[in-house]
Amino acid sequence: MRFGVVIFPGSNCEQDVIHAARYLGYEAEYIWHGDTDLSGFDAIVLPGGFSYGDYIRCGAVARFSPVMAEVVRFAETGGPVMGICNGFQILAEAHLLPGALLRNVGLKFICHAQPLRVEESACQWLDLPGGTVLDIPVNHNEGNYICDADTLERLKGNGQIVLRYCEADGSVLPDSAPNGALDSIAGICNERGNVFGLMPHPERMVDPLCSGTAGVPFFTSIVKRLAEV
Repeated sequence: MRFGVVIFPGSNCEQDVIHAARYLGYEAEYIWHGDTDLSGFDAIVLPGGFSYGDYIRCGAVARFSPVMAEVVRFAETGGPVMGICNGFQILAEAHLLPGALLRNVGLKFICHAQPLRVEESACQWLDLPGGTVLDIPVNHNEGNYICDADTLERLKGNGQIVLRYCEADGSVLPDSAPNGALDSIAGICNERGNVFGLMPHPERMVDPLCSGTAGVPFFTSIVKRLAEV
């Protein structure tokens, strides 16, 4: 299993993803934003950070990097792609995932541990039972997910909502989303389930000596699935 981690100018979480994958026993290598060859990689991760300084909009410039044309092709052929935080924003800008990420409610950067509820979904990247509650950090300024009413209904109907912000007991309240995200959405996937975007940072929750292991399934589930295929 070989993960490819894309680096854009301004990325700052790529080393965390590389460490998480290697810590779990997988191969992981960096992919420069100007590269156009993804052969040899089994899964692609777009890490968090501030690609191109968040110029214009978060992910708006990174979406036009040479590597993204290959990421789109990789995803369209069924290849697994995960975008974390800024990576989620890039996937939305590239139209690999629906909706958009706006400034947080209150216009403040948030950085803290956050309970998340796993939903029953089509996502290939996560195989935890629906209702599982995970405690994973968030660290962003533009995590306020939004989409139109028709898109939201499709997300619900197709099982594309993967994670919701919640309370410690798993309940979802009107103010559970710290950023104001619509329907408390913290992560979604495409209809096929191979493209997954989320605002929380599971790569920071892999090594028990540092933080805990709540993020481990975000890497092991896709490896298991690819092995089965």
